[in-house]
Amino acid sequence: MKPSCLARLSSSMWRTFAFAATLGLAGCTALETEAVSPETAFFDRLNGLCDGQAYAGTLVSNDAADADFKGADMRMGPAICDGDLIRIPFVVGEDRSRTWEVRRTEDGIRLKHDHRHKDGTEDVLTQYGGDSDATGSSGQQDFPADAETKALFIREGIEVSTQNTWSLEIEPNDMFVYQMRRPERLFRVEFDLTRSVDAPPPPWGLAPVE
Repeated sequence: MKPSCLARLSSSMWRTFAFAATLGLAGCTALETEAVSPETAFFDRLNGLCDGQAYAGTLVSNDAADADFKGADMRMGPAICDGDLIRIPFVVGEDRSRTWEVRRTEDGIRLKHDHRHKDGTEDVLTQYGGDSDATGSSGQQDFPADAETKALFIREGIEVSTQNTWSLEIEPNDMFVYQMRRPERLFRVEFDLTRSVDAPPPPWGLAPVE
């Protein structure tokens, strides 16, 4: 083969290689773009709680302020999924005032606490929480108190709670965790997802009793 032919062949091969490499890089970029974020993966895991079941919880922290929770009958669920919103009732004994609201947002996930009186009206301390802080994983997300929450706590005379960070953890078919922490304070409840229990009555926000 003539040298000029070899040159043309070599040039053609390089162009083919460059084109293939470009396609490969574009494919990698597409895969990276389509990768599921930790917040999305976490929210998808939470959706698994909307199975019509309730689960028992145990207080595993030891702060004296939580003595009333030690040994109490604590149950979560049944969770209710509605698109980008998941509501998880948290019942302690006969107290059905609490519901955790987890909402998917454009930037991540938002956790809020819905607190109600027996007649279904909102407690003065309600709708507090915060947005995920982008340090979480598919199994855990942290929610530092947001500006609205801090203003509420200051207005109600509990400024120390402006330092709160709430956490949710989930290992499907194993354990769900709700936690609140701040300096010198920890509240942590672990729920056993391996065994369902009798579902409690609906929270007061859905079923007022007075």
